[in-house]
Amino acid sequence: MWLLNRMLRSVIKHGKLVITDHDGKVYEYGPGSDPVRIRFTRKSTARRIATDPGLGAGEAYMDGELVVEPPHDIRDMILLVKGAGARVGRPVDAPNPLHRMVDRALSRIDQFNYRARANKNVKHHYDLTRQFYELFLDEDRQYTMAYWQDGVQSLEQAQLDKKALIAAKLRLGPDMRVLDIGCGWGGLGLYLNRHYGCEVLGVSLAPDQVRFAQERAEAAGVAGKVRFELMDYRDVSGQFDRITSVGMIEHVGARSFPEYFAKTFSLLADDGIMLTHTIGRTGPPGRTDAWTRKHIFPGGYIPAMSELVTAMEQTGWKMGDIEVLRYHYARTLHEWYNRTTAHQHEITALYDERLFRMWQFYLAGAEQAFAFDSMVNFHLQSVKRPGVLPMTRDYIAEEQRRLGVAETAPDWHLSHAAE
Repeated sequence: MWLLNRMLRSVIKHGKLVITDHDGKVYEYGPGSDPVRIRFTRKSTARRIATDPGLGAGEAYMDGELVVEPPHDIRDMILLVKGAGARVGRPVDAPNPLHRMVDRALSRIDQFNYRARANKNVKHHYDLTRQFYELFLDEDRQYTMAYWQDGVQSLEQAQLDKKALIAAKLRLGPDMRVLDIGCGWGGLGLYLNRHYGCEVLGVSLAPDQVRFAQERAEAAGVAGKVRFELMDYRDVSGQFDRITSVGMIEHVGARSFPEYFAKTFSLLADDGIMLTHTIGRTGPPGRTDAWTRKHIFPGGYIPAMSELVTAMEQTGWKMGDIEVLRYHYARTLHEWYNRTTAHQHEITALYDERLFRMWQFYLAGAEQAFAFDSMVNFHLQSVKRPGVLPMTRDYIAEEQRRLGVAETAPDWHLSHAAE
């Protein structure tokens, strides 16, 4: 316990954390008055966490070795510890030098997303049951950052506003062909067709996502114009007037950015527009932490702006517009966390307590990364010819307003009140 004790004493200067070790000995950190209390159930837990805090704490919580005492929960613990580290400028999840060297090497290896591996990685995360995702996502199953305009309280409305923002930046028309790379459960493609009458092809490597999206298109009577296919983006052919990529490039891997942008450049018409929506780093290139690589997004990588822009410049793209969206994902993740926690019994019935705790740790850890660390979202609007865009950005807000009047989201709480 001595190593973890020394680490926490140097970091927690705000708030209060109380740890009861396996032998009943109590350790207190910080000056606060409302302590988050945790308990270790095994002798090895403290060493497991101190050796590699990010991986060790996550797995200890999953395995039931780290227990958070009510009324607090794992989100309270993560936000307390990570927030304290951010205030003093000392991250608490950094492994020791030897682990850091090994982790850096493993992270680079993890970036080799050749076709078979990319397919396996996507299935690892996205082939959980439909019922599971329904328990914490909005009605349209948007699994990326929602856009929280002033006064918006509903996740459903914030996700609808996100789709409106993307659509506004695409400047769509009824006869256009749109490629949606990493189409998820089809919500964006159906939205674009619903409001503009455009033809959409959505591609994904997640079989159940594609099946569900196809079912939605058939149910809406638009399967002739909105198609979803189980396909690697590298196998798409033809020409498209618009390309969207929402939350997909994080699965490409930094090594494959030039290949990705070269392929999309070849697919876009000369007067076309591509909108890339991605999580991004506000600082220099980094690496994906070991716990996330192992349990959540194998092969995943959050890009720095420099990596994206360099790859785009090398493959012929011209930047039309860049927007940095701050804190929106933190609030989205908080909403997902609350819904996940509210459905603990259903999730454990579908899987088990370990997966439920894993998902809690994932969502709470991701929230803190957007709240305290260097994670944001980027919108990169790229073109082949700058003249296809208006002189000012006024058109974006104008189209957002029009779409906002055209469609509002149902109240999730009201629609579930009778269940």
